[in-house]
Amino acid sequence: MDVRDLEEFFAPAGRVEARRMFGGVGVFADGLMVALQAGGVVYLKVDGESEPAFLAEGLEPFSYVAKGVTKSLGYRRLPDAAYDDPDAMRIWFGLALSAARRKAAARPARKPKRRSARDI
Repeated sequence: MDVRDLEEFFAPAGRVEARRMFGGVGVFADGLMVALQAGGVVYLKVDGESEPAFLAEGLEPFSYVAKGVTKSLGYRRLPDAAYDDPDAMRIWFGLALSAARRKAAARPARKPKRRSARDI
């Protein structure tokens, strides 16, 4: 799926913006990355709270190899049922969006930039 296809695909779940990145596509909702597409497969954001639902369905994680080491990110495959069922899509997308929001809330606040004499 290309950028436009992904935006249409997720439309039943909510408004998203898809962007090309790292050889795949990132999917953003409310400014947060909630999904990615790589190699024709869609993966949703997970965290400690949502991952058990994905594990119960046997959904594999997104992973890649860098310098001979397999790395895994906090994304798991979208269930097949969600491709054909808008209600299932909304449920799984909701889990991903909630995980992305929890991760964003857990980040420490950024310190404001120090102003230099040049900025005054």
